[in-house]
Amino acid sequence: MTTEAPRKITDWVDPKDKTGEFKRLPSVFRNWISREPGAQFPPEKGRYHLYVSYACPWAHRTLITRKLKGLEDIISFTAVHWHMGENGWRFATPDEKLPGENAVPDPLHPEFTHLRQLYFSVNPEYKGRFTVPVLYDKKTKQIVNNESSEIIRMFYHEFDDLLPEKYKSVDPYPSALRSEIDATNDWTYNDVNNGVYKSGFATTQEAYEKAVTTLFSSLDKIEAHLAKRQAESGENAFYFGSTITEADIRLYVTIARFDPVYVQHFKCNVRDIRSGYPAIHRWLRRLYWDVPAFRETTQFEHIKKHYTKSQVQINQFGITPIGPVPDILPKDEEVNAVAAAAGKL
Repeated sequence: MTTEAPRKITDWVDPKDKTGEFKRLPSVFRNWISREPGAQFPPEKGRYHLYVSYACPWAHRTLITRKLKGLEDIISFTAVHWHMGENGWRFATPDEKLPGENAVPDPLHPEFTHLRQLYFSVNPEYKGRFTVPVLYDKKTKQIVNNESSEIIRMFYHEFDDLLPEKYKSVDPYPSALRSEIDATNDWTYNDVNNGVYKSGFATTQEAYEKAVTTLFSSLDKIEAHLAKRQAESGENAFYFGSTITEADIRLYVTIARFDPVYVQHFKCNVRDIRSGYPAIHRWLRRLYWDVPAFRETTQFEHIKKHYTKSQVQINQFGITPIGPVPDILPKDEEVNAVAAAAGKL
């Protein structure tokens, strides 16, 4: 009797899968922080700790939302090192100086070198992937949740009783827009957020072309939507108008990584954002340059080095491209081709 070797963490597509398609596994820990009386995980200042990676778009959602809602003094966080190896995400060592706030050794468990140890401390029989983000309860030493879409919604209002009025009023999921946001989330997640991964991790030509075609068709749809919004409400319009919503948060984390990483590393090179999607480009720079919660949580060194030096199934020599330069263009600058087309050269 032979025992099949376990799939390596760095094999994003199962080598035995003949379709060559990337299939994302569901998150495992799905509990909820709630203001309801008797809740297992009630909102408390200093009780919860967030583990993230600046490189990971899903974790990035939670950092943006934490800052938008003014939760910095209520929920602490640690950012892992950008490198993911055979043992998954690791923590920075004391002698490493990485950009970004709190990219340090685990302050709660100094003996832990890897995030997987946190998972095993909660469940020694854990069999899933060791993903970020992780929302951890310091009081009960339990993982509350590791699904980003649920963590950000907990952050929207479950801690409002602990917040000053200016942050209570921040509502990325307003009731009047919920049906539109949910519908947008559905296809944006499948075709764009996860679509770049389905393109980049594909191991057959057919799987790649199917995913990348859908991706760019969806980017064209987003471009048309944002162009209409900007024509109606001005160039500073967000996805659904004058205020930031969940749609902006969830889309931004992919678009911010698109030109620096996904164009070359994931072969998403039909067009780039800065020269091929003017409305998306305006929207991206509005969020990055005008809203600190987006700019201050975007760490391009983590982003570029993680993808290019961790994903050896794609890039075996770990060479990180220099460009594009800069990572995000200033609001008043365009690449030469766009400037020429607009008669500005």
